[in-house]
Amino acid sequence: MKLLHIDSSILGNSVSRQLTSALVDNVRRQHPALEVSYRDLAGAEIAHLSGEIIGANFTPEADWTATQRNEKVLTDELIAEFLAADVIVIGAPMYNFSIPSQLKAWIDRVAAAGRTFKYTENGPVGLAGGKKVLVASSRGGVYSTEQGRLMDFQEDYLKTVLGFLGITDVEIVRAEAVNMGEDQRATAIHAAKSAIASIAV
Repeated sequence: MKLLHIDSSILGNSVSRQLTSALVDNVRRQHPALEVSYRDLAGAEIAHLSGEIIGANFTPEADWTATQRNEKVLTDELIAEFLAADVIVIGAPMYNFSIPSQLKAWIDRVAAAGRTFKYTENGPVGLAGGKKVLVASSRGGVYSTEQGRLMDFQEDYLKTVLGFLGITDVEIVRAEAVNMGEDQRATAIHAAKSAIASIAV
């Protein structure tokens, strides 16, 4: 079994990093021969899509710039490890009601027409199904309430884009109120880690 472990927090000892580590450890306990690939999207940032990068799709390879050649190699690598993974663990802290831009940059690379999804006369079809995704969602406040859900563009977005790629087996482990005092932070992390221990993969 292959697992792709992705962290996107810009903080070195963030809650989402603690939870992704616990998620990977839990899967490894169940599958001792687990092969793990790791991407720290904050430590080694992926360039956001630009006109130059995306322009390679519409330009003969002989005319590509050095940037286009380098970024094509990286994109192919990201897609290959994404498609090869049976399980994907994603650390997704909430930044300004959504996901970190570093994580969005990764999504923009792996969401590739003809490779992870395709367009048909009946609409788009995901090509990356059969995977399980475990999301470590951390939030400074509380967004699971009726009012809070109106401001949550983090978890719903991830479920939507993964579903677009054909991945419907998505499980979210959430730690909320982590910036609302040490007691609430500790309680949230403890509850999330307890939930992780019961996840079967």
